[in-house]
Amino acid sequence: MNYFKTLFLPISIALLLGSCAEPNLKDEHGLNLNFSEAKATMKADATMEVSLYNPNNKQVDSVAYFIDDVRFAATADGNASIRIADGKVGQRTILARVYSGDDRFVTQKNITVLAAKAPKAYSYEILETYPHDTKAFTQGIEFVGDTLYESTGQYGESTLRKVDYKSGTVVNSVALPGNQFGEGLTIKDNKIFQLTWQRGIGLIYDLDNMEKLDFFNYGDSRQGWGLCNDGEKIYKSDGTSRIWILNPETLMEEDYIEVYTHSAKIDNINELEFVDGKIYANVWQRDAIAIINPATGAVEGVINTRTLKDQVAQASEDNVLNGIAYKGEPNTLYLTGKRWEKLFKVAIAEVQ
Repeated sequence: MNYFKTLFLPISIALLLGSCAEPNLKDEHGLNLNFSEAKATMKADATMEVSLYNPNNKQVDSVAYFIDDVRFAATADGNASIRIADGKVGQRTILARVYSGDDRFVTQKNITVLAAKAPKAYSYEILETYPHDTKAFTQGIEFVGDTLYESTGQYGESTLRKVDYKSGTVVNSVALPGNQFGEGLTIKDNKIFQLTWQRGIGLIYDLDNMEKLDFFNYGDSRQGWGLCNDGEKIYKSDGTSRIWILNPETLMEEDYIEVYTHSAKIDNINELEFVDGKIYANVWQRDAIAIINPATGAVEGVINTRTLKDQVAQASEDNVLNGIAYKGEPNTLYLTGKRWEKLFKVAIAEVQ
């Protein structure tokens, strides 16, 4: 447990007032929401009571409650139980529509939903070591068969590469323009999708010849950090606690999950890899990989990689772990970092 506290420093969670298209008439009519938990925080498998605060004794005929626009209760006295039917963690908006004669009033607040369970702890064992280019400021890696594709960063140094991973030889390389800082990548439908950091665009290449085909714009996501896909959906991190879900055809942001453990929000989600139904994510400047449920955002496991950087001469505060690739081998990952001279094949096992 001490490891998780060190790795993911708990973040104080403030009670936030939400906003919506409907008017919030709390100031005029005194209506507000009370929760049975003082910090309006609950576990995803628990319940929390909500009640209507009505200090002015406004006539109340009925109250309809919604969580993120989905109705979950209707009550005459304003009391209801909140249950998280979809299991999604993070900030959720509780909205009450209060019916009073011919009038209707709206009030809302946010609650914080945490993962139901503490993440399982995983360790690693190095199986093999391969050479890796120390000039590569690695932002993302992904296999297609036995070929490793890699995105590297830094202005004036960013590239998209095809690599013989066993020898470390760069088979092909495409340089990005000097004003673009390369970030994560993923491969789907014979196309390579590569992010840039702060330019607000992603790049699309042909897988076979690595020729640039097109680009796409970001939406509400702040920046480009990591990419992965499950064969259908594409997932994008932006350096916050959010992982955005992109439409595979338009690449527009359609939804997002927020990444939380049983006790805290996890920011700085970075390089992503989809492995056996879960998102594996580097957390920037943390010696760990979070195993995330893609439907809920809950952190279900944490791989402790704290000692891996001891195997690398170039590991430093800037040259951190930042490369996860999966070849379909059970419980096996390929890991590297920014300007590391090694690519590691490691076996992952749950700590008993």
